[in-house]
Amino acid sequence: MSDATPTVFNGRYALRRPLARGGMADVFLGHDELLDRPIAVKVLFPEFASDPSFVERFRREAQAAANLNHPNIVGIYDWGQENGTYFIVMEYIEGRSLADIIRAEGRIEPERAAEITADVAAALSFAHRSGLVHRDIKPGNVLVTPSGQVKVADFGIATAANAGDANLTKTGLVMGTATYFSPEQAQGKPVDPRSDLYSLGVVLYEMLAGEPPFKGENPIAIAYQHVQQPPPGLRARGVAVTEPLEAITFKLLAKNPAHRYPAADDLRADLRRYRDGLHRLAKPAAAASVAGGAAASAAASGATASMAATTAVPRTDSTVMAPARRAGSGARTGVFAVLIVLVLIVLAAIFLLLLTGGDSGTKTPTPAGKISLASFINVQQDKAEAKLRELGLVPVIVPEENLDTEVGKVFRQEPTGGTKVDPGTKVTLTVSKGKTTVSVPNVIGSQIDDAEQLLSGQYQLTVEKVADPTSTKPEGEVLTQDPVKGTRLEIGKPVKLTYSAPPSFPMPDVSGQTANTATANLATGKNLDVIVAEEPSDTVEAGKATRTDPAVGTPVKAHSKVTIYISTGLPKVVVPDVGGLTLDAAKQAIEAAGLKIDVKFQEFAAGNPNIGRVIGQNPPKEVQITKGTTVVVTVGRLASTTTTSTGGPTTSGGATTTVTTTTKAP
Repeated sequence: MSDATPTVFNGRYALRRPLARGGMADVFLGHDELLDRPIAVKVLFPEFASDPSFVERFRREAQAAANLNHPNIVGIYDWGQENGTYFIVMEYIEGRSLADIIRAEGRIEPERAAEITADVAAALSFAHRSGLVHRDIKPGNVLVTPSGQVKVADFGIATAANAGDANLTKTGLVMGTATYFSPEQAQGKPVDPRSDLYSLGVVLYEMLAGEPPFKGENPIAIAYQHVQQPPPGLRARGVAVTEPLEAITFKLLAKNPAHRYPAADDLRADLRRYRDGLHRLAKPAAAASVAGGAAASAAASGATASMAATTAVPRTDSTVMAPARRAGSGARTGVFAVLIVLVLIVLAAIFLLLLTGGDSGTKTPTPAGKISLASFINVQQDKAEAKLRELGLVPVIVPEENLDTEVGKVFRQEPTGGTKVDPGTKVTLTVSKGKTTVSVPNVIGSQIDDAEQLLSGQYQLTVEKVADPTSTKPEGEVLTQDPVKGTRLEIGKPVKLTYSAPPSFPMPDVSGQTANTATANLATGKNLDVIVAEEPSDTVEAGKATRTDPAVGTPVKAHSKVTIYISTGLPKVVVPDVGGLTLDAAKQAIEAAGLKIDVKFQEFAAGNPNIGRVIGQNPPKEVQITKGTTVVVTVGRLASTTTTSTGGPTTSGGATTTVTTTTKAP
């Protein structure tokens, strides 16, 4: 591929230059010639195009991702097959990947890291609700525009979670990137949306620390650490991060999926509370080896749990091999650890027997006078209040803005469900009062229609549009906004947008001008975007402008696209076949084709079938020649005849006179 002769797919997608190279495809910067916009084109490697499983996965990517229409997800426009391979046409995102940003700048400021994580979680929430698990969340798949917008790219190995297609994603098949594997991915086990949240936790850790939690010489060594080893503490390694944000990070990195956030929306809610200064750090588990402790309770309620450094982790299965360990102290340490675990199990069993009186089927009774508090999350306020009063408890209602919970429903409570409390205890229920304010996004540089749709739709704000006829920017481009990006604004309040609206003027007449002169007059003189095309002309000499589109006098505006048509001269026509025709019929056919005729004759004796018919033509039939060219035809005619007669003597001198008569065919 070269700039002079770019590869073009589907007759409209021109490939300009390489952007990136992935595991099974190249990504190119391209241009959609039909819609005149930049695009990104992912082209499957030729060696994979003949593999039905790869092709099916590639097709599945296009179909699944094309249905994900979300501000934080890279859009898919089209896909197809050409030149022996397959391609996907995607939204082109101007900016850098998060991987490039971390590589160039190192650690990301905690508040910004939390914002990026929340935006990625928004994308994952939308995808998960559509039944799609990404499976490859990593900094290279998170793009950040110059205005700060976050876009998640490459659902390249994602599969519909509810599709049930065992042929594409099988238990035991490890897919993704080892540095960002979830433990269940590393072991080849089935994954669900919580696996994406673990990978996002690795990304958040890397943003805060400047490097991922686990590194190794090969993917197997890294995968082993994901399964067996707790990540190093952020603050312990000198990262300036608050305890709540560290707790959020480590909740995402829980080895057991049940101890992570149940859904991406729960993570977003926790991040929002952190950024608003309302985050309450959940208590750590009393014993890290006891399943179903505080961490599990926190996971069920959506709050953040701080995991102790000695938290037990799942034993690796046969899918992932642990690195070889040196004999000696390592072996002794392993035996010692096993003994400690056995002792703890025995002590726990004895303690349970003492509490239950030896009856393993009897639950531990609630202490006398204590009330076991239920969870009221997602319960209507009035029902929750009534139930608390019925139990002899005192409800305390705290209204709070919430973007994700229905108005009037509880989305946080303190103490949490499962806690045993005394009668008369105050139970604080935080109730959603809906979305009352929003953070204004940046829409400068967008088209006014797109900006209005975004603000009035997703952000529920009104839009005041002000046209600027003096602007030299393309028509419809947003020039300014008031208030600026990041301003908190009540729903329904207006955002004032000034956009480019250059005045219209009549399309100039450039007919008869050379291509260079006409282009300069329109592009430089009138600030129009000029496209040059060619067409034949009967009246305009080659190299001169014949017409424009729009036509002369049509109202146009600066930056409008116009086409100049340049004459290639007289058109070409096909010489008709006139062999065997009469002269009149041949003349009619040749002139009808836009050609001229010249006739020559060849004589034949009487009775020859060629008499009166075309027996030859030059140029020959079906040849393309310039319109107006002369075609010479040869027509057969009767040969000349001569007769001699002798008469009697004339009156002049009495001599005999011979009369000769010559007859020619007409």
